[in-house]
Amino acid sequence: MKTINDFNFKDKKALVRVDFNVPQDDQLQVTDNTRIVAVKPTVEKILNDGGSVILITHLGRPKGEVKDEFSLKHIVGEISNVLGQEVKFVDESIGEKAEKAASELRPGEILLLENVRFHNEEEKGDEGFAEQLSKLGDAFVNDAFGTAHRAHASTAVIAKFFHSTKFFGFLMANELKAIDKVLKNGERPVTAILGGSKVSTKITIIENILPAVDNLIIGGGMAFTFIKALGGKIGNSLVEEDKLPLALEILGKAKEHKVKVYLPSDAIIAESFSNDAERKEADIYAIPEGWMGLDAGHKSRDQFNDVLLNSRTILWNGPIGVFEMSNFAGGTIALGDSIAEATRLGAFSLVGGGDSVAFVKQFGYGEKVSYVSTGGGAMLESLEGLELPGVAAINN
Repeated sequence: MKTINDFNFKDKKALVRVDFNVPQDDQLQVTDNTRIVAVKPTVEKILNDGGSVILITHLGRPKGEVKDEFSLKHIVGEISNVLGQEVKFVDESIGEKAEKAASELRPGEILLLENVRFHNEEEKGDEGFAEQLSKLGDAFVNDAFGTAHRAHASTAVIAKFFHSTKFFGFLMANELKAIDKVLKNGERPVTAILGGSKVSTKITIIENILPAVDNLIIGGGMAFTFIKALGGKIGNSLVEEDKLPLALEILGKAKEHKVKVYLPSDAIIAESFSNDAERKEADIYAIPEGWMGLDAGHKSRDQFNDVLLNSRTILWNGPIGVFEMSNFAGGTIALGDSIAEATRLGAFSLVGGGDSVAFVKQFGYGEKVSYVSTGGGAMLESLEGLELPGVAAINN
């Protein structure tokens, strides 16, 4: 893996592709700077070498149009605060202004280019646009794991203009190492927890990880498709009727791979999809008509806890209950506690995928697990075994 540790950036201008697609409030102020904080070590390494940094990113979906709400001028202040120095800004990503700003950049300085998605050519992966961007710097560093699954001009195509001076930043390298640590060289037993609502969105992940794991915990709404396929009565719980045969097929494949599958044995059920609905605990195979399962029950939590405390490597993707509603967050909180305790005892834990990352941030588990991925789609495609265009561009 070619990382920035393999190069001295003294007197070099490094084009660093980052993912600063950060959430903002109504006043366009940044509400979560996690993605900016994550690339600080990469920027500092280049500056400490005596180089300068030109940041490339997108923000939102302007679809090739210049729109003020998507201008990076609104977040340059937050980037400066996080990086601890003034970040210069140019309201172009290619063209004369951008070229002038880049040429005037001195060692130790940082320049932020305007939103690359103001150009249609970015998402089209246009080679001419990528070449114009490439002329602004001496080296290319990809530190944008969140967009590594896109074959866009600034994430993948640009790399072809840097034959020996293209590298992974520290964030990208750490993300790839964390995934490898689970899928390729995880200390056993390896346990994967897959939650969320639908089996259909996790099929490829399940098939890809079965050879690498010892235990598979299936929770959340997707569990009911498995329970019904096994003959259980699930009331009005979420189910993918057309995926019942697939659920049985997955269980069969798991058996072939000698993977132990753990499904919830009980559930917190409710009369409607509402935090205030009447609720009670029930055997997950015997949910009455008119009731729906919205969280894992206490027996399930205890069973999952036992599995996790005996694991050395843990992958968590997806909540096991409707944690957005406080009365149905208990199962996912208990799961978070179990993973945190397993981590404290020496296990490696990787959390990836939008909803589980959102939970970890909301409930303060970020410091209690080994690694929280910054990339939703990129993380999922990695777990599916796909080579990401942004990764291939540096490796090839």
